[in-house]
Amino acid sequence: MKIVVTSVLVDDQAKALAFYRDVLGFEVKHDIPMGEHRWITLTSPGDPDGVELLLEPDGHPAVKPFKSALKQDGIPYTSFGVEDVQAEYARLCDAGVYFTQAPIAMGSITTAIFDDTCGNLIQIARQN
Repeated sequence: MKIVVTSVLVDDQAKALAFYRDVLGFEVKHDIPMGEHRWITLTSPGDPDGVELLLEPDGHPAVKPFKSALKQDGIPYTSFGVEDVQAEYARLCDAGVYFTQAPIAMGSITTAIFDDTCGNLIQIARQN
């Protein structure tokens, strides 16, 4: 068994697509109309057959309170691996991304946390 698709719950798929593609640099794998929403998946640059990130609409009634509670408590919804947390932090800051936690080393891992503009906190991390 392996992970093929994982989701991030977003409040606006068009806004999320612009952020995850144009700011973070993920590449669109699928963008399929599905009634009022779309099946939008992205992959890591240069890895079109890798794990797909689904920009999942957060319309279910349980989702908004869940996302709000995580964000209020400063808990990231998910984590993305990067080669250099400090360099990615600088690149994203230059692109206007708001970080709630600057890079911090915690034992064998360095992390930073940013707001994805779609209702989530996202962590970037690197094992030292």
